[in-house]
Amino acid sequence: MRFATLFLAALSLTFAAPAAAQSPPDPAPRMAAQRAAMDRLSFLDGSWRGSAWMLGRDGGRTLTQTERAGPFLNGTVRVVEGRGYEADGTTGFNALGVISYNPDTQSYSFSAWAQGHGGVFPFRLTDTGFVWETPAGPGAVIRYTATVRDGSWHEVGERIAQGQPPLRIIELNLRRVGDTAWPAGDPVPMR
Repeated sequence: MRFATLFLAALSLTFAAPAAAQSPPDPAPRMAAQRAAMDRLSFLDGSWRGSAWMLGRDGGRTLTQTERAGPFLNGTVRVVEGRGYEADGTTGFNALGVISYNPDTQSYSFSAWAQGHGGVFPFRLTDTGFVWETPAGPGAVIRYTATVRDGSWHEVGERIAQGQPPLRIIELNLRRVGDTAWPAGDPVPMR
């Protein structure tokens, strides 16, 4: 056992020594590319409110939907929170998403969590907004298509399965209601 421990320690030093001799790459160019990509999403920034219709197990229901979005990590990612309110004011839906950009692949991704599920999904900008998809079973996806312009955010989610017509499962109609410092604003101070 002692020999195995010594061997692993020596092996780790063998690989660590050359790496330690090299200085780490400068993150500035990578972060600049990420900021430039995130700047293209600034149309999402702010607070939004409107109606949402969602198809559920018991049919459709309408919620008052809010979204808030803003830059984070020095503008290298964009964070979005969606919250749907029932008529009595309780939260009926809550989701969190982080949009990021990979300069190596020159592609966006969307890490999202809602209703006990989560994952990392392809995300692409369009001339009028964005599109992203999540798997929805064999041969099926849920495609979210958003049009955002002139203070209006319209988004449709459709289940698209092979050999079937698209099934609308969600629709948002929101208006921009103001600015927000979220998520970067009001950090915990040093002291």
